[in-house]
Amino acid sequence: MSILVCGSVAYDTIMVFHDRFKSHILPEQIHILNVSFLVPDMRREFGGCAGNIAYNLKLLGADPLIMATVGDDAGAYRERLRELGLCDDHVTHVPATFTAQAFITTDLDDNQITAFHPGAMNHSHLNRVQDAAGVKLGIVSPDGRDGMLNHASQFAEAGIPFVFDPGQGMPLFSGGELLECLKLARYCTVNDYEAKLLSEKTGRTLAELAEEVEALVVTLGPEGSQIYAEGRCVAIPCVAPDQLVDPTGCGDAYRAGLLYGIANGYDWQRTGRLASVMGAIKIGYRGGQNHAPARNDIAERYAAAFGEALW
Repeated sequence: MSILVCGSVAYDTIMVFHDRFKSHILPEQIHILNVSFLVPDMRREFGGCAGNIAYNLKLLGADPLIMATVGDDAGAYRERLRELGLCDDHVTHVPATFTAQAFITTDLDDNQITAFHPGAMNHSHLNRVQDAAGVKLGIVSPDGRDGMLNHASQFAEAGIPFVFDPGQGMPLFSGGELLECLKLARYCTVNDYEAKLLSEKTGRTLAELAEEVEALVVTLGPEGSQIYAEGRCVAIPCVAPDQLVDPTGCGDAYRAGLLYGIANGYDWQRTGRLASVMGAIKIGYRGGQNHAPARNDIAERYAAAFGEALW
């Protein structure tokens, strides 16, 4: 099944602060915040939600299509996609722009402060879902505001089921727009913070929001995740990682597991468990695309965690 991954392709500049933010940000002085963090460790990674999700789908054996916009500096990223065997036919170049770039500072508690320059991502509405042939499943992940709205409508018009993943883009939308995207989507995935924000902006409880889609997935970090589907809540445990290195891209790895499970007709328990395994593998590596387990390695990790065969 062809999976169309709509979202950002970005460069991530990741810096590590060898202390804890909470020790330097005083709540009573937040109105005059002026802090500086020394970050001895810095690296540049390939990232972006669409890039990360597609990378993880490729690890699982899928052949996803990326739909994104990039700037004049995208040569290195395109070369990487070709080396990975990922199609870039729907990665559109927007002249006189930079590729989207995130500047991420992580502390010792794995908290993150991120500054994000959207660049070419603001032109994501130039891409059209209809231009990608043979698509049977999709995801609308964080991207330019107009692009996300357009792609949600285009998936629905084409009768293609898709996952709505508002993520960091949620503040761009009104409650009405978020609710409309939910009505168009077949599935929705958010983390626990985003779930609360979604409820506040729409004025709907989590239970009411779950009624708008076939499945509402809420990730809970180290507490696992919950999948509200078929009138019940499926609790998915967190898979213990080998080591905690970097949370960047863990949500995208989880979403790749969701998409793979949906595309292959897995039930929600197996789908969620696979997603949990993907997140656990990723957190043991720096950056969003530096873990490289073989497909059999993923299956072995799943079997070790849940005592059953994956495929």
